[in-house]
Amino acid sequence: MLARTVRIGVVAAVAAAAVLVAAAPASAAPVYKLPFPCGETWGGGTRADHSPVNAIDFNRTDDVDDWVIASAPGTVETVADQGATGYGKYIKINHGGGNSTYYAHLNSQWVGVGAVVGYGTVIGTVGSTGDSTGPHLHYEQRLNGTPNQVAFDGVTALYYGSKNYVSSNACGGTTRTGAGWIDTTSSGPQNVYSGAGTTFSVVGSLPDGAAVTIWCQAAGQSVTGKWGTSNVWNRIDTGKFVPDVNTYTGYSGFIPSVPRC
Repeated sequence: MLARTVRIGVVAAVAAAAVLVAAAPASAAPVYKLPFPCGETWGGGTRADHSPVNAIDFNRTDDVDDWVIASAPGTVETVADQGATGYGKYIKINHGGGNSTYYAHLNSQWVGVGAVVGYGTVIGTVGSTGDSTGPHLHYEQRLNGTPNQVAFDGVTALYYGSKNYVSSNACGGTTRTGAGWIDTTSSGPQNVYSGAGTTFSVVGSLPDGAAVTIWCQAAGQSVTGKWGTSNVWNRIDTGKFVPDVNTYTGYSGFIPSVPRC
């Protein structure tokens, strides 16, 4: 009788735990923004024969190497290249709670695995890599690995068809950043300085090709590098600066979307 009572008690406890688990609310998805800089207009298309069906393709005229930015805060989980197949060059960002976004067919990838990104962070550029018939951005929003119908600013995109979308990503009151990679004349390491000039102390170095996030830009000492002569310096972390002339950003000098230090 005692054994039976214990077994009944265990079953009841397991059942109660199951009820508690089932009753736990799902993690809310972040407020996703268009994956392009503030104010840009992009044509977005969805179609019933798309793979996956809930993905959306973005394009506009002459969009090769246009910036792609994180559509919500998160951590870069995957930076991969499938070559001439599938997504080609793509990035996956983990937004927590099982939420993630995918950015595919990129021409370049400007962030590394583990990078913390926010609204406005440039992660790469539009391309036509992988199984792609022309330049565009293939974009997905997933929950626990399953692609959902995408939504921007809380509004579900048009399914199925095409329409123009205007980006509200990093339109004031949000952290704006840029991205690029170290690109030196000698293909050697780049010193990292504690301030905007070579007279400041050296606090480290980065190899040629290293991806960097640019938090702000400052006018400092004028130096000459691979991309000419300039007094613009890029702050890549607290108290860490590299010369813009040895950083590939797609811009010469100050980047419009990046604040001044």
